[in-house]
Amino acid sequence: MTKRKCRLSVHVLLLFVLSAFCCAKSDEFTYFDTEDVGKPDGNVPLIRPWKTVTLDPEYAGQWMVAADVDADGEVEIVSAENVNEGDVHYTSTAVAQKLDGSVLWRWGDPDVGRKNWHHDVACQVQDWNGDGRNEVVLCTKGFVVELDGTTGREFRRIPIAAGATDCLVFCNLSGGDNSTDILVKDRYRQIWAYNQQGKLLWTVKDPGGFRTAHQPRPIDIDGDGRDEIMAGYAMLNHDGSVRWVFESRKVDQSRGHLDCARVVRHGALAEDFRIVLTCCGANNIALVDGNGKTLWEVSGHHFESIDVGRVIPNRPDRHIVVDIDHRPYGKSPIWVLDEKGGLLGQTVTDYSRHHCLLDWTGDGVDEILVAHKGGLYNDRGKRIGTFHTPGPDISESGAKYEKSMLIGDMTGDRVPDVIIATPHAVYIYRNTRGRRPDRPVPLGTEFNFTLY
Repeated sequence: MTKRKCRLSVHVLLLFVLSAFCCAKSDEFTYFDTEDVGKPDGNVPLIRPWKTVTLDPEYAGQWMVAADVDADGEVEIVSAENVNEGDVHYTSTAVAQKLDGSVLWRWGDPDVGRKNWHHDVACQVQDWNGDGRNEVVLCTKGFVVELDGTTGREFRRIPIAAGATDCLVFCNLSGGDNSTDILVKDRYRQIWAYNQQGKLLWTVKDPGGFRTAHQPRPIDIDGDGRDEIMAGYAMLNHDGSVRWVFESRKVDQSRGHLDCARVVRHGALAEDFRIVLTCCGANNIALVDGNGKTLWEVSGHHFESIDVGRVIPNRPDRHIVVDIDHRPYGKSPIWVLDEKGGLLGQTVTDYSRHHCLLDWTGDGVDEILVAHKGGLYNDRGKRIGTFHTPGPDISESGAKYEKSMLIGDMTGDRVPDVIIATPHAVYIYRNTRGRRPDRPVPLGTEFNFTLY
């Protein structure tokens, strides 16, 4: 071998070693790197449901929201079925039930929809008309439908574009005291904004030149009392015009779309905001400020849904909890990052796709909850509890449905509880040790978004 070839080989080997070292360093976690796969440890305490609500066999589906819909001071469950036709979705039924399982009302056609949950279903609860009582608002084929929360009677139907039934978001575009405007959208291309009277305010197609997100995210960036909309990679002004567009320095954004946008930190000025984004297809997670300036990016993994809270004690910053999808069953990580993109922790589970944060132990720090096998994980990534769901086992990779997990005050004590939903039952776990948050906690689950 010539000296030149030898030097070249040594150079290539050095680059390989350095590359391997950098890759290893990039996946080192400061606080924990754990694995919890297979059957949960039998020595870990089982957390049994406080209440189990058997869902209505004809009209109910796995999609659910919870709120006081009949103004009796107690929470009810509203669940829905949906129709899927070529990846175009619309709500086909809705049913309201008390926590004892009794039915308040039923709406829709139970013969056309499916129960299983796989994507956003446009069905939410909101006091839309401002009368102090909640309505159920949903998108069915060709219409936004407003239902009386107490009786299920239709108040009205607002015509919308065919296919604009993928998601329903309440926001404040008009500048009033409440979020009475709505956004509807088709799967990936167009968003329409309507006011409470059903007037079309604006529509935008391919915002900023990119596909829409699964869920447009309202954020009042400039403090004028009206929401800006993170519509995909574009932040829109309240009138639908483009304010700025996220530009990645590391990945090709045209490969997919924005999966999730969550506010990590609010600010008095736009530049003080911190917003975390996940890029489906482009395999990226990024933190931007309220002007769209990119602060950091971590690429190379299919990051999906985000929770923001405080997982690691004795740290003043907030933490980003994100799952990495499109991995084999049994090799599904959930990561914890800090506000600077530093890797704090990783837990690998069988399937981490659906998760929440909640202070379950009352120590002022959030635990990580993963829906699939009911895992409750502490600040060292160790399972400290299992939310038990009596019924058919879905622990294997060939399961026909995925468990849904939500957080909300289900008892009226202003402490958030845990809800796990399947196509046939809703399991409620009362949070007896958790603290009341500093912010007001509404009765029920607030809005539901899958980010599918």
